[in-house]
Amino acid sequence: MISAFTGQQIRDAEKPLLDSGEGAVLMRRAAYGLAHVVAREVNNKRKLAGASVAVLVGKGNNGGDGMFAAAFLARRGVRTTAVLAAAEVHPEALAALVAAGGTVVTLEAANAEELAVLCAGHDVIIDALLGTGARGGLRDASAELVASLQELRPRLVVACDLPSGLDANTGEVHWPVLGADVTVTFGGIKAGLMTDPGEGCAGRVELIPIGIENSLECYRPELRRLTASDLGSLLPHPGRRAHKYSRGVLGVVAGSARFAGAAVLSVHAAALSGAGMVRYNGPRDAAQLVLARTPEALWEADNPGRVQAWLLGSGVDGEEQLQRARDAGASALSNDLPVVVDAGALSLLPERCPAHWILTPHAGELAALLNSLPSTGEIEVSRDDVESRTLHYVRQAAQRTGATVLLKGASTLVASPSGVVFSQSEGTAWMATAGSGDVLAGVLGALLAQSAEMVRHDDGAYAALGLDPADRWAALAAVAASVHGRAGALASAHFDEGPITASAVMNAVPRVIGSLNAEYDRTIP
Repeated sequence: MISAFTGQQIRDAEKPLLDSGEGAVLMRRAAYGLAHVVAREVNNKRKLAGASVAVLVGKGNNGGDGMFAAAFLARRGVRTTAVLAAAEVHPEALAALVAAGGTVVTLEAANAEELAVLCAGHDVIIDALLGTGARGGLRDASAELVASLQELRPRLVVACDLPSGLDANTGEVHWPVLGADVTVTFGGIKAGLMTDPGEGCAGRVELIPIGIENSLECYRPELRRLTASDLGSLLPHPGRRAHKYSRGVLGVVAGSARFAGAAVLSVHAAALSGAGMVRYNGPRDAAQLVLARTPEALWEADNPGRVQAWLLGSGVDGEEQLQRARDAGASALSNDLPVVVDAGALSLLPERCPAHWILTPHAGELAALLNSLPSTGEIEVSRDDVESRTLHYVRQAAQRTGATVLLKGASTLVASPSGVVFSQSEGTAWMATAGSGDVLAGVLGALLAQSAEMVRHDDGAYAALGLDPADRWAALAAVAASVHGRAGALASAHFDEGPITASAVMNAVPRVIGSLNAEYDRTIP
């Protein structure tokens, strides 16, 4: 599992080394790692000797890391230019760069556009303006420089620790921000690099160890991300004597006369995700389409049979289906069953949800949900608010509803009411298509039906994550988000990274689950 931390946690882990006089060692390790990544990126396109690198230098250690890295590169034949954006910069790093033959220029309001053109002509720009301790964004000439660079589209941008203007703790972005192709971060991944909108500005993130990693193990991560090996251990593995009831029975209230496709997609996705049986509870017209696509499903217009989990809301419209969703939700609440609550059912929540109710809104639905809850004195939340502060609002929704909340997006966040948050980002932008969320709901519903007992009582894979039992539902939802994202990426790759439909995503799910399970099986002695 990948863990991400706040900027303060990183600084606290560094403090004992700084207090013991090893600050220079930390900086040298960071700078060497940064220089190595830059050199590798340049070598992928041309010879390193003779290449050019511009480093944008702010005050403090971030600028020092950038200049020491530029000095390393200068000694390997790289033409280096430091643009000093602060009156005072790290003196030892500046001296090292000058001694290595680097050029130094000073940024002023009058030359910001001129220097932007100069920097854009280099093979690489290293952004070392602001570090983890910065509050707010770039100002004055620095902001003008970066805004001009955005328009000029530099060849390659490498961010030093994190892109300047990105909040290390929350992923909030204070524009202008120079989007990076690669972010080289030190000691521990910052939470802002694993949540939107920040993750969208960071490019590929590479972690450089600097000697504080053991100290970070004492802190609770701000964010967690499941890896392929984690997924393989957490996915259901049916035993030799499994049967359809032990494999998990999912009840589905989805679709309507207007949105029948939502029922078709969610039911079929659940079947493809390993549910032993899917019971569909809905109108005849939708049921006919569901059974045409998934003949293995059962149609029960009234009084559905026994289930291990429910999926409610995808494409639900009209009073008849809303009442079915209400009834199923009430039954689930009284029988302590896990529930996926999507789309049309988000308006039907009880006063307080249990943690094993998993809400799956997109940003607009989350804003509407928050606005519908009893007032806490905050002003009304808009979709733009949610999209600019995803981590803040997904946590708030989980705490205020009591449910586990999965906020769909390029970086999907899953928050437990306790504040534990997972972030998964394996998908492709082509997944932003009608029906994709219905497929995710079906995948999640199937995993809930199959895994509910394991999540509640597991002393193996889920326990190994170090989570309290109530927080394990968030891990399960993160598994579903990752499987869904990987299926979308696999489907798009089949078409040379081209556009896909929700059906294509759905059809790739069994292959993703199979490959993850097979990879996990190979690791077992």
